[in-house]
Amino acid sequence: MKVGIEMGQVSSGPVSGGAPGTAAMLDLEELLATRLLVQGNSGSGKSHLLRRLLEQSASVVQQAVIDPEGDFVTLADRFGHVVVDAARSEGDLQRIAARVRQHRVSVVLSLEGLDAEAQMRCAAAFLGGLFDAERDYWYPMLVVVDEAQLFAPAAAGEVSDEARKVSLGAMTNLMCRGRKRGLAGIIATQRLAKLAKNVAAEASNFLMGRTFLDIDMARAADLLGMERRQAEMFRDLERGHFVALGPALSRRPVPIRIGPVETSARSGNFKLVPLPEQPAEDARDLIFKAGEDERAVRPAAPRRAPPPPPPSTNDLLAQLARTRAAAAPEPQAAEATEETRAERDAALDAVLREILEDPEAAFRTVAVLYQDFLVRCRIRRIGGEPLSLPAFRRRLAVARAGVDTATAEGTEWDRAVAFAADLAEDIQGVYLLLARAALEGAPCPPDGEIARACGSRSPGRARRLVAYMESRNIVVTRNDPRGLRIIALPDLGWETAPGDPNAFEEPAASSDSRDLFAVG
Repeated sequence: MKVGIEMGQVSSGPVSGGAPGTAAMLDLEELLATRLLVQGNSGSGKSHLLRRLLEQSASVVQQAVIDPEGDFVTLADRFGHVVVDAARSEGDLQRIAARVRQHRVSVVLSLEGLDAEAQMRCAAAFLGGLFDAERDYWYPMLVVVDEAQLFAPAAAGEVSDEARKVSLGAMTNLMCRGRKRGLAGIIATQRLAKLAKNVAAEASNFLMGRTFLDIDMARAADLLGMERRQAEMFRDLERGHFVALGPALSRRPVPIRIGPVETSARSGNFKLVPLPEQPAEDARDLIFKAGEDERAVRPAAPRRAPPPPPPSTNDLLAQLARTRAAAAPEPQAAEATEETRAERDAALDAVLREILEDPEAAFRTVAVLYQDFLVRCRIRRIGGEPLSLPAFRRRLAVARAGVDTATAEGTEWDRAVAFAADLAEDIQGVYLLLARAALEGAPCPPDGEIARACGSRSPGRARRLVAYMESRNIVVTRNDPRGLRIIALPDLGWETAPGDPNAFEEPAASSDSRDLFAVG
């Protein structure tokens, strides 16, 4: 069954498509399978467009609105939507979302009054409840997310990484996998550049409104299949005018003017009002003296700051190690001598070598290896302040380079370590590996060994890293007459012996490896 709703009228505009004055229809059946992206700067009419779509389809399909500002709660009086206040636990929101799908009730999730991180967590919990509903309740539903860049940001912001990940994961599930569960994602954003690309890329229908920044105009033109020189047209669009494209709207770009709506946002449109006329003395009294109605009112409680995010596992392990060292100090550790520091460094290096003996350790993240390292240090009761994560990264890069004790104690190797400290973290280990081979006169490491030094199994990644380092004049590569690779380090004045880049063999797994944090 084909069900169409009228979004407005086709208007005359800078793009050709459709006869001006005819109805601009949106196919709901097609929308359920292809999703919709709305983009426009503040004041371009995005909320008006969403309200028009929701009002026209309210009697046809179930709806859920993720409303960060509480603008859509007015749909409840006219169309029977149930307003869900998000000021409750995440578990409650998941259970409410499951019942919403079960009983096919249209709802508005009001996130008004919550800080940014709480909004992301609550929206993620609610979307997760809709997504994880039982198969018997997979009825068609429009899921409208206003200000989607808040819930699927393209880059990290002031919120914690955990909140961003769960919110972005929920939005990705909605747009990528929601179709098979009957969920049709409709997302609106002020700026395409601020919206995660993997979320925006899943939409097949687009309504692009007024925008001014070059990067947003260029992305809008690309999504609509228009030439770059036509992108300037988005600056000239009036409020409530959009360019539509997609299987549910039109097969080619069409300018449309959104029709009127029956409800309005609580905020409304702000109009200029003349300032009151009053003497300056009266104005000062109005500001600095409490009125009669204020004296009987209890002063408002100060707004509490949001609780800080929970500490990470790495922080907890480091805190436990510091607490143990402070509670039971070693009797002879009152004054750290050169001998005790050398013994401690040797013990730390021994722990690192034990971890790296496992061939799979090269492919585990630095965070997992750091947890393993802290636990092993506690088991061996290595005293002193635990290594910080940056210090662990530097020591790990040196350990992965495979330098022997005699070489590590030389002044030449200190030069290599000092130079590597100024490089990006993802190439420090590779640089030290090449430096060790050059210092020892060993053949140039093959691509597989270089890949292991950066935590990868891909020789292609090794080749890309070497090419990147060469583009930055960090290394210089050349081939000898036999086709073997030689890598020179100009800042150190060293170069490796010729080596075959394809001569790497994966080391056999050790039977007695004991990675405390290994998976599986």
